[in-house]
Amino acid sequence: MNALTKIQQFLHCETPDAWVKNALDNQALLLLDHANCEKKAASTAVNLMFRYVGDFDMMQKMSRLAREELRHYEQVMELMEARGIPYDQITPGRYAGELRKLVRTSEPGRYIDTLICGAIIEARSCERFAKVAPFLDEELQKFYLSLLKSESRHYEDYLTLAKRAAEGVDISARVQEFLALEKTLIEGGDEEFRFHSGVLHTPHVN
Repeated sequence: MNALTKIQQFLHCETPDAWVKNALDNQALLLLDHANCEKKAASTAVNLMFRYVGDFDMMQKMSRLAREELRHYEQVMELMEARGIPYDQITPGRYAGELRKLVRTSEPGRYIDTLICGAIIEARSCERFAKVAPFLDEELQKFYLSLLKSESRHYEDYLTLAKRAAEGVDISARVQEFLALEKTLIEGGDEEFRFHSGVLHTPHVN
């Protein structure tokens, strides 16, 4: 079983075709929010390194992840600049924020849940790159497909760290709780298009 198939089986739903159409209709915004996602992913990894010092395996994995995400950020910016897409300030989507509402406030629950969120976000990113890539121009398609390997590894790293942080306690039910919420966010409607948004609401015509 390849990494993408494992991720597709891990997630509770696939990206709706309607979101792919939204992405194709908003390619400049797709790239802009993608750049922001890479930047935020790097920030999350660095924050974990500062908050949970002493775990050498985690700090090594997060250091590598942060470097990779920042390199992806640079690559997206290069694409945007070459295509004349301005780097405007936009509001973040609600996806990550809604997932993090489930994160417990006391340790070690907070640490475990943060890692679970990271795994799910990376898994969805990988699935979306694969879903939208066939419909993009050759340059973007090649770039998005090139990201699949690293995104799938990031998902596995986060999930492995979460299981280890639980110290033998089965976290599968907790993971399923987050995945059930994630499914509602992916299949639900959103007012604004973002890389992790649901399907855009269709305006009512009177």
